[in-house]
Amino acid sequence: MNRRSFLRLSAASLGTGALLQFTPASAALSHFARHNGEAPSPFSFVQLSDTHVGHPLGTSAFERAVDTINALDARPDFVLFTGDLTHDSEDAGEHARRMKRFQEIAGRLRVRKRFHVPGEHDAALDGGTLFREHFGDTHYSFDHRGVHFIGIDNVSEGKPIVGSEQIAWLRRDVARFPHTTPIVVFTHRPLFDLKPDWEWFTTDGDDVMNVLAPYDNVTILFGHIHRAHHHTSGNARHHAARSLIFAFPDPATTEEKKPLPFDKEHPFRNLGIRQITTPALAINDIELTAREISGTEGIQQLNKGGLL
Repeated sequence: MNRRSFLRLSAASLGTGALLQFTPASAALSHFARHNGEAPSPFSFVQLSDTHVGHPLGTSAFERAVDTINALDARPDFVLFTGDLTHDSEDAGEHARRMKRFQEIAGRLRVRKRFHVPGEHDAALDGGTLFREHFGDTHYSFDHRGVHFIGIDNVSEGKPIVGSEQIAWLRRDVARFPHTTPIVVFTHRPLFDLKPDWEWFTTDGDDVMNVLAPYDNVTILFGHIHRAHHHTSGNARHHAARSLIFAFPDPATTEEKKPLPFDKEHPFRNLGIRQITTPALAINDIELTAREISGTEGIQQLNKGGLL
């Protein structure tokens, strides 16, 4: 069994997200059944991130993503939201209204379950109080068809940190499982030092990864950086989802952290649909409808044209 190929990406990146499909090889089925007590069965789910409901740019892309997911031929089992569901506000009442608006839009998804972890815009100002009132715990775990899922909160302390108490909880949580158990972690910030001076890191991310290091099959899904990114460390693969509000540049090409400029020749760059097929994991990036756009002010033009 190839430990690196247990999680297959099968379909859409929706500006912010990806449809992921768990398709273990037939040889892996008996292996997992023998070692873990349960043989996993194929399934798919969607990751969405950084919807920023309440941001001046609006919710058009988020609503478009919901429509796209609902139109999929095979309904995903659930949707994971990896933080920054809302844009923060110092007015608690306004922030609560933004959370309700998020719930209204997300509630249109034709899926059985939705799972959420907070981003700093959801939880940093009040330590996650409003988030817990609307969405429940900021960290938790669940099992689905032979895979163990873990939601990690690395924002609620108002800085990029998980904290010793949550790490102790994580250690107890995973100690129940054999090292061959497939594990999917979903969180907001990257758990490795991607670009620390842009706050693309988690202070104690290494401590989290040390807890997960003995496990053969670990996938970490995160957001925060508003762009696709893939990274491997040991037995763990880290995958960032795009944002549904705007894209950030590649930090390897610039020192300035600001949204990417609008390109009228490619108006949907970084906001399109990504299709990934198995078994070769072929990637096909598909831009959305090629409607004429004028102007140079970025995603605002997309909203004005009704294209998202």
